[in-house]
Amino acid sequence: MTFHHSSRSGLATEPYQQLPLMRLVRMIAIIAVPVALQNLLTTTGSMVDTIMLASLGEQTVGAAGLCAQFSSLMFSGYWGFVGGGMLFFSQFYGSGEHENIRKSYGMTLVFMMISGITFGSLAIFAPLSVMRLYTGSETIQKIGVEYLKIVGFAYPVQVIAMAQSALLRSIGEVKIPLFGAIASVITNFTVNFILIFGHLGFPKMGIRGAAVGTVAAAIVNVLVIVIAAKIRRLPYLLDFTHHFRWNRKLLKQYLIKSAPIIANEVLIGVGNMLINIVLGHQADQAIAATAVFRTLEGIIIAFFSGFSSAATVLVGTEIGAGRHEEAFSRAYRLIYLCQALTGVTALVLILIHDPLLHAMGLSGVSYRTCTGMLVIFTFASILRMGNWSMNDTYRAAGDPSFGSLLEITFMFGMVQPMIHLANDLLHWPFLVVFALCYCDEPVRYIIMQIHMYSRKWIRPVSEAGLATIGEFRKKYSIKM
Repeated sequence: MTFHHSSRSGLATEPYQQLPLMRLVRMIAIIAVPVALQNLLTTTGSMVDTIMLASLGEQTVGAAGLCAQFSSLMFSGYWGFVGGGMLFFSQFYGSGEHENIRKSYGMTLVFMMISGITFGSLAIFAPLSVMRLYTGSETIQKIGVEYLKIVGFAYPVQVIAMAQSALLRSIGEVKIPLFGAIASVITNFTVNFILIFGHLGFPKMGIRGAAVGTVAAAIVNVLVIVIAAKIRRLPYLLDFTHHFRWNRKLLKQYLIKSAPIIANEVLIGVGNMLINIVLGHQADQAIAATAVFRTLEGIIIAFFSGFSSAATVLVGTEIGAGRHEEAFSRAYRLIYLCQALTGVTALVLILIHDPLLHAMGLSGVSYRTCTGMLVIFTFASILRMGNWSMNDTYRAAGDPSFGSLLEITFMFGMVQPMIHLANDLLHWPFLVVFALCYCDEPVRYIIMQIHMYSRKWIRPVSEAGLATIGEFRKKYSIKM
């Protein structure tokens, strides 16, 4: 997909014509579908792990699920820099500031690697401390330690792949990360099949075999992306000598814009960790149900992530080029389309949940618990993904603070108190406690909608975007 850059002269005088809906849908599909497929493949890899480990018992499935929550915490640690990076990548691409794309990618990669190396070190050198944080079951702790000591080596490599994918998505090159994901899943499945069960003369390694498969898959993912970018002679990604030619002005701007996203992702990651600690200190059946639910939840998030990337590219590049009217038009239509398809996807998941849950080793109490979790999530996901997509749209537009502050405030001012009150003091049933994880979504959705129609979230960082923002704000009487 190629974007055409307008020169700064004439940007403000061009008559605005809204992009036809069907053309916008086609543009969304070009970006969203490959990204959704890539994330779906990643989720499928986790599902394959769970299905293969199911024969080893619910405790092994539960341990793998808790280790995945630690990986999610790492994700929260570096995702702020991904969000900040994509803000700059897309807007600089829209205005044709190529050297600034290279510099902002270098910044993104360095800061992300700090998180990857930190979490990798914790997994390798302090795995028992990590597992004790998530569960009091000594059996599950022991199984999880075996997994973490190996999978920790995958974390820095996964971070590199994520940084590469973020840059490529922001410039419309979405197929290469998809090819990397395909190769990664094939590698993961093959290594898992050989090492978990001891085929082809290899020793039977159990959960340690799944960890080795994750490491191998991460390495293959990066190699495929690098080789494909080299063959295609793509700019930016492999321009190593330009990645670290930072200047103080750009670094300051990058950190200021990234700081709210970083705070949001880290604090929300901590909040989710606290929630997972509550869910992880339940009966073993509930722990297994939660582990399987998180895997299936990833399917919904996979579809959403495609729209998130589409919003970043289609909205961010328009703002970077100074076409703010079109950016707003694309934004609200993207958000509502995302919600509609999220609801459909969640309903489909409910319809096919029975064979899935049995294939992933659940039965009896754990099966009924996971089914209840899926029903609750089906209704909550429409609002949750609406809030999520609005937040990502605001970030791509240059306003990382509003949605971040709102999410942090409600997480610690509403969700956490409600969950701990229900679980620790009132001892309500597990599914009631789980439902309270989403109690803030309706209120936040209303506030986020009001902010969307205020148009205050359109805050360009590129020269072309800054040249036309004054006229746009004057037209709509926007006071900043």
